[in-house]
Amino acid sequence: MRLLSQSLDLFPIGNCAASALIDRAGRYVWACAPRVDGDPLFCALLDPRDPGDETAGGLWAIDVEGASEIEQAYLRNTPILRTVIRNVDGAAVEIIDFCPRYRHFGRQYRPLAFVRMVRPISGAPRIRVRLKPMMNYGERPCYQTAGSNHIRYVGAETTLRLTTDCPVSHITEERTFRLEKPLQFFLGPDEGLDADVDSVTSRMLRETTDYWRGWVRTLSVPLEWQEAVIRAAITLKLCQYEETGAIVAALTTSIPEHPDAPGQGRNWDYRYCWLRDAYYVVQALNRLGAADMLENYLVYLRNLVDQAGRGDMQPVYGATGQQAIPGLGPGTIVDRTKAGHVQPVYGVGLEPVLTEWIAPHLAGYRGIGPVRIGNQAHEHLQHDVYGQIVLSTVQAFFDERLLRPATADDFRALEPIGERAFELHDKPDASLWEFRGREAVHTYSSVMCWAACDRLGNAAEKLGLADRAKYWNDKAAAVRKTIETRAWNEKEGRFAATFGGDELDASLLQLIDVRFVRPDDPRMQATMAAVEEGLRRGPFMLRYALPDDFGLPQTAFNFCTFWLIEALHLSGRTAEARELFGEMLGRRTAAGLLSEDISFTGDELWGNYPQTYSLVGLINCATLLSKPWTSVR
Repeated sequence: MRLLSQSLDLFPIGNCAASALIDRAGRYVWACAPRVDGDPLFCALLDPRDPGDETAGGLWAIDVEGASEIEQAYLRNTPILRTVIRNVDGAAVEIIDFCPRYRHFGRQYRPLAFVRMVRPISGAPRIRVRLKPMMNYGERPCYQTAGSNHIRYVGAETTLRLTTDCPVSHITEERTFRLEKPLQFFLGPDEGLDADVDSVTSRMLRETTDYWRGWVRTLSVPLEWQEAVIRAAITLKLCQYEETGAIVAALTTSIPEHPDAPGQGRNWDYRYCWLRDAYYVVQALNRLGAADMLENYLVYLRNLVDQAGRGDMQPVYGATGQQAIPGLGPGTIVDRTKAGHVQPVYGVGLEPVLTEWIAPHLAGYRGIGPVRIGNQAHEHLQHDVYGQIVLSTVQAFFDERLLRPATADDFRALEPIGERAFELHDKPDASLWEFRGREAVHTYSSVMCWAACDRLGNAAEKLGLADRAKYWNDKAAAVRKTIETRAWNEKEGRFAATFGGDELDASLLQLIDVRFVRPDDPRMQATMAAVEEGLRRGPFMLRYALPDDFGLPQTAFNFCTFWLIEALHLSGRTAEARELFGEMLGRRTAAGLLSEDISFTGDELWGNYPQTYSLVGLINCATLLSKPWTSVR
C-alpha cells in the first residue's frame, strides 16, 4: 500500500524528555537527541524522499510484507500508540510505541528512550526492521557497532543502544523474516538493561500506562469534547522539557507555513521556549487543574527572572555600527544588560543565544527549504513578554494547591520585570508575530505591559504591601491611559494594531482575555467586528492581512481562529462559536492534533507540529463552550 510520503498526519509519543513523531505507516520520522532541540536522529520528515524508498534514512520502520491495511490509535488516556498492520493474506502485526515514564526510586523516570513492542496477532506475517538514525542534521548515518543482543548507534551528540530479542543481524542486514513470536526493542541510553528485555519493556508499558491514566484523572475536563481536550492536554505535557520546566512551542523545526517554492523562508525552528507560548500553555492547563505543569514552568521562569534581575543576559545591541535588532531602527540604543531585560525566547536549558543557521543536508518538508536550526527571535525586542512573565507567575501568589507558593521575595524579583514593562509600554518592538523588518508600537505588546503592572498590583495586595499595590496600580492606570488614547483610531471607531495606525491584527481580540476591556464594551464590539471582517477567510482567521517580510500570508493561523471563537461566545454569539469550533475539531489529524497553520480551503495543515498555540485554543474553547456538568448530574 502507498501512503502520502510527507504529511503532518503524525502521532507524537514522549515522556517530557524524549519525543518522536510516528507516521501513518508506523514509522518514526522525527525524533531529536539528546534534547528536543538536538540533532534529529530520525529526520525523514524533512527529507522529500518517500520513507518507503530503499535509500531513505532517518527513520525506524517495521515494514510488513504485502501490507494492505493500517489502523492506529492511542491507548486510552495515554500517549502510547498502537498500530495494527494487516497484509493481503490476512496476517496482522501489532506495534506498541511509547517512551517510558513513571515513578522509580522516588524519582520520575523519563529516560531518552523509545520502546517498540512488536507481535503477530494473526497468520504468519513477514516483516523487515529498518532502523536508520542519522547524525549531524542528516549528513550521514550514525556509526554502528553490534553485540550479540544489541546495536550501538554513535552520533555526534548522543550514543544510543538498541537492546532487543530480535536477531541482531536481521536488523543490521535489513532482512525480511517471519514474525513468529513477540519481539521487543528498547532504544535508549548506552548501557545494558538490568533484566531481560521482554520483562523490562512489559513492566515499562504497564507502569507508563498507569502514570498517564493517573495524570489524566487529575484533570478537570469539560462535559463535552472530553477526548479532544484530554488528547490536547497530554500533548501539551509532552511539549514540556521537564528537567528545567521549559515548554517548547512545537516538537519540530522548519515545517513551512504554506506550500511555497523552496527558499521563500517561512520555515522556523520552534523547539525552544517562547515565554508567550508557554504562558498560554499554563493558562490553558490551569483551566483543567494541571498544577504540575505550572509549578515546573515557574521553576524555569524564576531562573530567568533571576538572570534578568541581575542584567545577566546579552551585551548591548542596536547602536549605530552594531548589530541591528529586528523591530528597531539601526540607530536605536537598547541596553540588553539592563536589569529586567527579557528575551522573547530561550533554549530549554535557559540558553539566551539561539544562533540561527541552515542545515545543508536536510532538503526540507516536501523539499521546501530551508531547514533552520536556532531562531533569530532571541535577538528581537518583543515587549509583551513582560506581561506574560507576570501573568504566568501571579497565580502562585493566590493558589493554595502549590507546593511552593510565591513569596515576598518572588514579588521583589518580579518588580524589575514590571519596571521594564512600564518603561517599554510605548516603545516600538517586533510584535508577537516577530516581524523582522518592521517597527511600531504594537497595541498587544502595550496591553501586556499594562497587564504586568496591573497583576503586580494584585500580588502586592495579596501580600499586604499597600504601598507597592498603589505604586503598581498607578503605573497600570498610566499605561491604560496611553493605550486608550494612542491605540484608539477615532476615524475608524476602533482600536488599531499599532499606536497611531489603522492596521488590523487578530491579537486585538486578546484585549478581552486579559481583562483590558469587557466584551460588551462598544469599543471592543466595534474592534471585533472590524477584525472579523478584515481577517476572516471563510471559517478561518489570519493573524494580519498586510504583507510582512516574506509577502502576503497564504494560510490561516489556527490559534487566531480559536481567539475568534472565544470572542464570538463572549459577545453572545454562542451558536456561531460552537459551529466554528466543530469546524476546527474536524480539521485535526488522526492523532487529534493541529499544527500552526491551515490552508484557506481547510484541506491541509501547515507549520510546525504539534503546535502548542493551537492545542491551547482547543482547550480554552472547549472549556468556554461546553455544557456544564450540572446539566447531566
